[in-house]
Amino acid sequence: MKKTISGIRGIFGEDLNLKDVLEFCNNFSSLVQSGKCVIGKDTRPTGHMIKDTASAALMKNGIDVFNLETVPTPVVFREARKYGAGIVVSSSHNPIEWNGMKFIIEGRGINEKELPQIIENQEIKSSKIGTEQDISSSYIEDARKIIGDLENQPEIAVDIGGGAAKGFAPELLESIGCKVQVINENLQGCTRGPDPTADNLDDLVSASSQKEIGFAFDLDGDRLVVVRNGKKQTPDVTLGLGVAKSLELGYKSFVLSIDTSVSVEKFIKENGGTVQRTKVGEANVIEQMIKDNAQAGGEGSSGGFILPEFNYCREGILTSGLISSMLGTAKFNEVLNFMESYFQIRDKTAIDAQFHDKVIDDVHSKLSKEYSEVNTLDGVKGIIDENSWVLIRKSNTEDIIRVSAESNDEEKCKKIVKDTIELVNQSYEQVR
Repeated sequence: MKKTISGIRGIFGEDLNLKDVLEFCNNFSSLVQSGKCVIGKDTRPTGHMIKDTASAALMKNGIDVFNLETVPTPVVFREARKYGAGIVVSSSHNPIEWNGMKFIIEGRGINEKELPQIIENQEIKSSKIGTEQDISSSYIEDARKIIGDLENQPEIAVDIGGGAAKGFAPELLESIGCKVQVINENLQGCTRGPDPTADNLDDLVSASSQKEIGFAFDLDGDRLVVVRNGKKQTPDVTLGLGVAKSLELGYKSFVLSIDTSVSVEKFIKENGGTVQRTKVGEANVIEQMIKDNAQAGGEGSSGGFILPEFNYCREGILTSGLISSMLGTAKFNEVLNFMESYFQIRDKTAIDAQFHDKVIDDVHSKLSKEYSEVNTLDGVKGIIDENSWVLIRKSNTEDIIRVSAESNDEEKCKKIVKDTIELVNQSYEQVR
């Protein structure tokens, strides 16, 4: 079972059981100051059991539950702003046998200070039992107000991936004026896995070949991957296009994770914006956004564009509409060509977790001699030149160390990753 600020996750029936759900939701109740909590789930078969159990734990503690049923994660975040708290029953892009819960306070995911309160047992006394009622969301209408109506009626293919974006992504795109073809609408018979960033998306590549663009969502609808001209784009391109649209809307202050493409930062600065970098992780980006009152940004590795005025989470569905509004313009092609000229590789190597810190320290010492600039905000990031970098980070949940790199030269990028993995493995041999 994984217990992080991104949520509680595990294989249902093995790592995660209903007893765990009761315990964590009971503890979460201590953070709910409003006495109200919205709850929604993705399309995993175990979702109903977990949602009903979570609702029972909240109501036992006097909290009124507002049930959204099957909705994308961004919809729960949006409604949680109104009610004060929320729970998403999902394990995001993990395999189908996994499930979990993401906890929301005041419209944002929990932070490092709040996580222990959910994990450690809380004794909660309540004099009443909470109520439960079904609600619907104004998400599509709210998103449409930001995007506006499109005049050119672009043709778009949408790959739902059998997830919760069904009933939301196609409807939003149609409401702003797009012509939409939907594939993989239901989980049964879906031809791909829950994570579009890891899948080849062959069906979407085929379906979008005669259309302006293709969009693929993960199971809970917060991740978005773009397919254009028969090619699956990197997650950084999704973020880059969202950033380009927000610059067009007049936004200037951005927050990006440390592993986001340098092309996105360059584009922001060339268009008069400012950039702050954070540790990897959606929650870290959002925490910095709130602190700096930043207007937009996100995390390149997960294709996660975030627009704080609308939602404190990755916004796959809103982003699909924002990108659609740029189709057919010179700006869209300019942005896409610029972002496509950079190459990112994200790899990993097996390293026993007990040696992670020693290996990272040794790698830091070696890279400091090799590169003029080394950043230790999150792991070790070596700046090779203005277009190239490498990032070495330990995993908090697996016996691996991650190596990410980028360059505007594909062969150079491959060599950076190969050489760095060799360096990490050499350090491992030395410190063991």
